[in-house]
Amino acid sequence: MDIVIFADLKVAADINELANKVTLMLKGHGLDVLINNAGISSKFTKLKLVKEKDLTEHFGVNTIAPILMTKAFLPLLMNGRNNNGNNGIVVNMSSILSSIKENTTGGFYPYRTSKAALNAATKSMSIDLKKDNITVISLHPGWVKTDMGGTHAPLTVQAAVINIMKFIENITPEHSGLFYNSDGEELPCDVDDYDENDSYDEEFNDLVTVDDDLPIIIRWTMEKSLVQF
Repeated sequence: MDIVIFADLKVAADINELANKVTLMLKGHGLDVLINNAGISSKFTKLKLVKEKDLTEHFGVNTIAPILMTKAFLPLLMNGRNNNGNNGIVVNMSSILSSIKENTTGGFYPYRTSKAALNAATKSMSIDLKKDNITVISLHPGWVKTDMGGTHAPLTVQAAVINIMKFIENITPEHSGLFYNSDGEELPCDVDDYDENDSYDEEFNDLVTVDDDLPIIIRWTMEKSLVQF
């Protein structure tokens, strides 16, 4: 049975109300996995075409919302139960376009900067929540055939979801604070992380919705939040 709850992630009150509704539904149980999958992306934009509104909207959805979602669901995550020594797990959906070293084409100011900021938030969360045994990672889901990824993307949604779920099921506390591809390969966040022998394709972040076999997944697409059991 699927239970879907909608919430506008640009409104902090909606996020808190969502957490309250899920708390009541779980009836004293914890939340095992929180996937911060909300994301928006404008078209390729050079500096002369950047608009303040676009920057603000991207940071609101791509960076601020995942932080507030994690904060709101923290009490439930602290009571989550997973394999490999985790309590709750937080997965922040990022993108290879957030990588500073891998930025060889410029542009995408709203999207790149908001996802890079999300990676920074992931690192801080991993430090702040370590004592609570909560693991936090950033994840690049790959280039997927979605509304954002387009028809030329090499991955189907089904293939991407399979990769993501396999990785999530094997996440350990040692993964916390780092940036990964959906197959578990660690990716560079900044210049110091870069290995000159590695190469990565410039890819759009996709909006994968996960149909999971874990006890509970929080998932959402674009600016609307979905809760699925």
